[in-house]
Amino acid sequence: MMKHSVLFTALLLAGTLATKAQTFNFSFDGRDKNATKITAADVYSDEKGYGYDFQDIVAEAKKLQTDTYKLSEGLFYFSVAVPDGNYKVTVTVGSKKKKGSTTVRAESRRLYVYDAETKKGEFKTFSFVVNKRNTTINLPDGKKDVVKIKPREKTALLWDDKLTIEINGDAPTCSQIKIEPADVPTIYLCGNSTVVDQDKEPWTSWGQMFTNWLTDEVAVANYAESGLCASSFYAQNRLKKIVSLAKPGDYVMIEFGHNDQKEKSAGAGAFYNFAYYLKVYVDQIREKGATPIFVTPTQRRRFEDGKIVETHGQYPDAMRFVAKDLGVQLIELHDMTRTLLETLGVEDSKRTLVHYPVGTFPNQGKQFEDNTHWNPYGAFEISKMIVCGLKEMNSPLVKFLRPDYKDYNPAQPDDWKTFHWNCGPFIDVVKPDGN
Repeated sequence: MMKHSVLFTALLLAGTLATKAQTFNFSFDGRDKNATKITAADVYSDEKGYGYDFQDIVAEAKKLQTDTYKLSEGLFYFSVAVPDGNYKVTVTVGSKKKKGSTTVRAESRRLYVYDAETKKGEFKTFSFVVNKRNTTINLPDGKKDVVKIKPREKTALLWDDKLTIEINGDAPTCSQIKIEPADVPTIYLCGNSTVVDQDKEPWTSWGQMFTNWLTDEVAVANYAESGLCASSFYAQNRLKKIVSLAKPGDYVMIEFGHNDQKEKSAGAGAFYNFAYYLKVYVDQIREKGATPIFVTPTQRRRFEDGKIVETHGQYPDAMRFVAKDLGVQLIELHDMTRTLLETLGVEDSKRTLVHYPVGTFPNQGKQFEDNTHWNPYGAFEISKMIVCGLKEMNSPLVKFLRPDYKDYNPAQPDDWKTFHWNCGPFIDVVKPDGN
């Protein structure tokens, strides 16, 4: 249990927003004397609607620490019950008593603040927008429907009724957190296990790293899920939920292909069922005034004579064909990930994926040798490729890039030896759905 106290105040917004959401301001060091003080014993409950969260999971994970899997001593989660929507979160890190190194993530490991260093007595403030959602779909006729989520998603931090902030890092410090509704454009993500917000270590995807490069003037809403293809994503009402919310100025990024090629039913195929659903996505997104962007699938790690073997058949070409035919902009992630893997080579390319010896993580009884699913370093690199693609197409989204973003070349990747990642307490030794 943290020894510091938390101060809390809730201010209702004026006008119509008052019935939808509140502004919350939490002070973790007592500097805001006008706030309402609560003790560290005040943990999250549905009745209270705010508080420290997942303390039992953190405590149990700390009992399982190994030489290779360690949790920060100051790691904690804080949740607030809020309606569906986008929320500007302002976090002040730092401490009067000690220096800090703080990483801030939200919901299922979406990265927003990466290794923020503060000296003793120094404070830094960061703002970003977090999308919070549940499964309810509000239809134009007043009726409701639901997103048909998978069983594993019911225990994840993706589709619940609260916004969860994770304070992590080598020496995490948190002085203040403010949460307020944000009326900003939204970038919706459609895809599979290479895109989804993976909530358990060591599996990671580019969708949850992409948030790190954006300002507080745009939100990312990641609707991707492991094992899905274009048709099953649609059948689960995920696109229906997106379309119910989308508005002019929003964007929808679509990456499929990994699982679509496994479809065997009548009409399956890259230029048949797959291409048909891509057109359905484009038509429905454009009808709401939003802008679709295609993303070709990430490569699998399969080498022959030092070169990547193409394993996606006609699916990348089908996406390119539909993009050209319908005038949809396209990010060539397929080509950029090939460059990354071939640059690193047969052995070092394993450093981008879930390749770990037995016992690296608690209860890991066999070696991880996954050539599809990315680890934090790989996902971090791929998220930069998404930015590269946006810049190459001169997308209006470029205006939302943080000023400290540095241009990236997949032929000159960051050094995996110096990449740093603070693990969270949620772990899974079973690979995600999909291949």
